[in-house]
Amino acid sequence: QGQLVESGGGLVQAGCSLRLSCTTSGRIFASSVMGWFRQAPGRERSFLAAIRWSGGTYYADSVKGRFTIPIDKPKNTVYLQMNSTTPEDTATYYCVGDRAVHPATIQHPREYHFWGRGTQVTVSS
Repeated sequence: QGQLVESGGGLVQAGCSLRLSCTTSGRIFASSVMGWFRQAPGRERSFLAAIRWSGGTYYADSVKGRFTIPIDKPKNTVYLQMNSTTPEDTATYYCVGDRAVHPATIQHPREYHFWGRGTQVTVSS
């Protein structure tokens, strides 16, 4: 998957929307999967969403209906569209990628060999 570079984090008021971007410089395969995790202070990294380059999206129940993961294939970029944000969304957000991830384990962080450096999102009340 190569290098993953996130952008778009920052400070946002509760209820507002924010879009994160992740661009990869690596080779993309039809089976490639890219996605997003987040980690708040004192908590484990948690899965948010993932998309398979050949089709198929996956969401954590906690963000289903609020977050989406659009993709721009010509730009090798995936996004995390965050709507109706709350202070509980405050965390460091990580982009992940791998050549192939089984749907049954797509929420497991150890399945992804490539990680971005993370981008901070802070939601104020």
